[in-house]
Amino acid sequence: MKARIKWVENVAFLGETESGHAVLMDGSVESGGRNLGPRPMEMLLLGAGGCTSFDVVLILKKSRAQITGCEAEIQAERAGEDPKVFTKIHFHFIVTGKNLKPEQVERAITLSAEKYCSASIMLGKTAAMTHDFEVVEG
Repeated sequence: MKARIKWVENVAFLGETESGHAVLMDGSVESGGRNLGPRPMEMLLLGAGGCTSFDVVLILKKSRAQITGCEAEIQAERAGEDPKVFTKIHFHFIVTGKNLKPEQVERAITLSAEKYCSASIMLGKTAAMTHDFEVVEG
């Protein structure tokens, strides 16, 4: 896997992926940015959320669950001093579908957290990771 980061101006950077996608990252006004895009650390959190959500949806689909939606709300805390790594990350999944079994959803989340999600497992080296979920019929 490859990626490229190009400095745009001030503290704005354009990230380009090997798969041909781009995202603009920028800092806050206080740090010299113009708030044109997410912060790099926010991108890490989004990446972990996307990775684990990808797993949860695929695992539920493979088990023939009638899943129609999946959202992950993420709350994180960072260390107060440099390097300001994540110290706590909590994922709250809202999984929607027909006749979903809570134990099936819990199993999918656990498999992602413990076996499949490279991003959250990597972040778990510095952060206490927690998960919970709710199942919504629909």
